[in-house]
Amino acid sequence: MAELPRYRELPPAADGGRSGWGLFGADDNLGLVNLLTPERVAAAARLVHRGQVFPLDLPLGSVHPALARFRGAPRHTVLHQAGTTGFDDVYDNFYPQCSSQWDSLGHVGYAPDRFYNGATEADIVSGQRNTIDHWARHGMAGRAVLLDVAAAMTEAGLHYHPAESIAIGVPELELARRRAGVDLRAGDILLLHTGFTGWYARQSPQVRQRLAGRLSAPGLAHTEEICEYLWDSHAAAIGSDTFGVEVWPADMSQQAHPMGFLHHMLIGQLGLALGELWWLADLAQDCAADGAYEAFLVSAPFNAPGGIGSPANAVAIK
Repeated sequence: MAELPRYRELPPAADGGRSGWGLFGADDNLGLVNLLTPERVAAAARLVHRGQVFPLDLPLGSVHPALARFRGAPRHTVLHQAGTTGFDDVYDNFYPQCSSQWDSLGHVGYAPDRFYNGATEADIVSGQRNTIDHWARHGMAGRAVLLDVAAAMTEAGLHYHPAESIAIGVPELELARRRAGVDLRAGDILLLHTGFTGWYARQSPQVRQRLAGRLSAPGLAHTEEICEYLWDSHAAAIGSDTFGVEVWPADMSQQAHPMGFLHHMLIGQLGLALGELWWLADLAQDCAADGAYEAFLVSAPFNAPGGIGSPANAVAIK
């Protein structure tokens, strides 16, 4: 469609917030990834001037123990017969969402049996709707805009620490946007730099052990104003260097629904692609050095039929 309605023009959702269902058709499984059009991809490719490539994935298995206890670290076995010329390998216990990842639109619904665009639990289980392979077949590439919230808040004299439950609201996002000197455009992939993965990478095994299942981390505030801001920016996706994109811990209680756990809204109602635990430290450092906070981003999620999550396999190119 040529132009999306503003958030306040969307119909109310049954349990609070507003709904973006149906805007791309009743059978849509892409959500706001629809905004990654060929014209926008071509325009983003023109942002490449130096040919500098920034890989945005953490080393596989580096988040250990898993920050969510029900996930586990991958086990890697190298297969080789001594005296032969070949090697092979196998991974097991592999949780795609235990490191740098995408959450598909099947990851979290608005409510039980109500997933993005009206998909049901049965649709997700059968692999019919909202799974990661839809994005893989479409392709994910476009203009990335780095919002360095950690640097913006610190420079402004605001309290900030990458391992605390710091709620990033609209004023903080705007502070980072103005610092970057960019205007947001439809189809942008917002890269939210909180400093969390950079901090995590420096921690001892003892500290990491204490974080598992008891995590505090910065992220988007649990407010409808955040939903409105992101929708009205017409971003296609967010890639964040923190655990859940939103401030953690979330409030999973029914009384706080649907804003207490913002995934219910961002994924379940608005169809926004969420990337978590990305490595943004090197890109943020380069943006600060050259003053350019936009880049061409390319990501290749698993083409895994019925898959729920995927490693990000993302690079930014300047």
